[in-house]
Amino acid sequence: MKIRVYEYEGCSTCRNALKWLDAKRVAYERVPIVDAPPSVAELKKMKAFVGDLKRLFNTSGVLYREMKVGDKLKTMSEADAFALLSKHGKLVKRPFVLLEDRGLLGFKEAEWSAAFRPR
Repeated sequence: MKIRVYEYEGCSTCRNALKWLDAKRVAYERVPIVDAPPSVAELKKMKAFVGDLKRLFNTSGVLYREMKVGDKLKTMSEADAFALLSKHGKLVKRPFVLLEDRGLLGFKEAEWSAAFRPR
């Protein structure tokens, strides 16, 4: 199964995740998250896996702070939040990977090892 990894070239966490996938010989497709953010459907699927909508946001990012998204999230509808994320890839926590049975946000080696364990 070839997976899609939404990533940002300037992100060291993304680079570490891709190096890890290469070392494990996992086939993947790189998707530039700024040019092609996840769709609303993909974002909804990820939220179903992770639970909290705020976890989908790159809260440490410059754009998140510039747009004051943290303040706006308190009153923003879920539909508006998904629309915002689907338009601004830099707002999305990365790397962003959807699998059949789980979603991966960020790179935590233990989580990725469990997700890509041979079945």
